[in-house]
Amino acid sequence: MSIECIKDAHLEETGFNYTMSLIQGKYKMFILYTLMEFKVVRFNELRKYIKTISYKTLSTTLKELEADGLVHREEFPQIPPKVEYSLTERGAYLIPILDSMCEWGEKNRI
Repeated sequence: MSIECIKDAHLEETGFNYTMSLIQGKYKMFILYTLMEFKVVRFNELRKYIKTISYKTLSTTLKELEADGLVHREEFPQIPPKVEYSLTERGAYLIPILDSMCEWGEKNRI
């Protein structure tokens, strides 16, 4: 591919750019992968699995993933409140991509 082709490309209009806009961020892929592994997870369980994430960051990131249709949030009307998170069908569709990234990392880790 020549430099002219790259220069003239409109990468912001590609499917790659759209996918990256959904999963970019420090913790989004960690959350998606955790939900893939454990299916249904409560908020505090996610914090335990992702040790370096703050309460606020986890809350904000989950809201973003829910707004993008990748994560389902189910709130149970009880005291104390119980909220569970799981992947939507759309979110589960990303898992082969995350699996490929994990496989690549295992093979190319230095």
